[in-house]
Amino acid sequence: MLIGVPKEIKSHENRVALLPSGALALTRKGHKVMVEAGAGEGSGFPDEAYEMNGAQIVGDAEKIWAEAEMIMKVKEPVGPEYKRMREGQIVFTYFHFAASEALTKAVMDSSCVAIAYETVESPDRSLPLLIPMSEVAGRMSVQQGAKYLEKAQGGRGVLLGGIPGVKPGNVLILGGGIVGVNAAKMAAGMGANVTIMDISLPRLRQLDDFMPRNVTTIYSSEANIRERLPYLDLVIGGVLIPGAKAPKLITRDMLKLMRPGTVIVDVAIDQGGCIETARPTTHDDPIYIVEDVIHYCVANMPGAVPYTSTVGLTNATTPYAVQIADKGWKKALRENRDLVPGLNVAHGEVTHKDVAGAFDLEWKPAEDFIN
Repeated sequence: MLIGVPKEIKSHENRVALLPSGALALTRKGHKVMVEAGAGEGSGFPDEAYEMNGAQIVGDAEKIWAEAEMIMKVKEPVGPEYKRMREGQIVFTYFHFAASEALTKAVMDSSCVAIAYETVESPDRSLPLLIPMSEVAGRMSVQQGAKYLEKAQGGRGVLLGGIPGVKPGNVLILGGGIVGVNAAKMAAGMGANVTIMDISLPRLRQLDDFMPRNVTTIYSSEANIRERLPYLDLVIGGVLIPGAKAPKLITRDMLKLMRPGTVIVDVAIDQGGCIETARPTTHDDPIYIVEDVIHYCVANMPGAVPYTSTVGLTNATTPYAVQIADKGWKKALRENRDLVPGLNVAHGEVTHKDVAGAFDLEWKPAEDFIN
């Protein structure tokens, strides 16, 4: 199979979908790999490293899209790439379809085969290709939140960890999944008072067992959120329903309960955000203010730490990519059931129920395509 790795063109997206070692793993099995010139440089992997491991460096993204049987990316295709997708071509990347009807329609119109990293699912219901970036985003959310709490950035002027004689900041984390756990670890490590909210009592019990003493677990409800908003310094949204739009847990009117200069970091923005006033931002222009509350909603947060993110992501994605290349996508899905929920769109049909539900589209089960 011919695998193509174009350079990411989303704003400040420096990650790359394949390491030189991944190129070697594929070429050793007889596959061909084309990498766009400069695709790995932002993550610290020069073109020469790919060439030494059997990949061909190509200067033209159009050639890669036109010839590759499988495209490997990090972020979803953006405007200029919509017309480059073609019938039968496998596109293996993060898609987050529920956040964009335009992207969903473009992929349907192309008749390509869209396998989404974020919905590949293990038998234990974990999301192995989303976990690494959720770990990065969860940790970065506290880092960015702490920065924008500084007065020079428009924040309340609060040091999250406090100092002797001065109380620490208060952090609320919505969602006790991978993002929430990693955010809590970082915030607690700084010395902040941390509250994690979730609707799963078993999960809250589990978190209560291993989180440090400055982390409190509370059942998530509108009343409980409203009660705490006036005392918070930082809110982190980490809610995830795989493939579906995130629920809106903080509405615009609730912002009025918060103190001026409070910071919201909505990590769920890839799936539409769990804050009603959230909209995607970029690393070029990361924040905006609504009701005197700072909103940080960068949709590709891990792109700011591309070396860590690229290595973490490709450790997880490359074995699946090798299976798809070796067997073809249909056989790979039949033999590795983790990949079945990853199929979101195929030959113009939506194959993930939650994506179809997000836009009232007809749903056709993935099984219909692989059996």
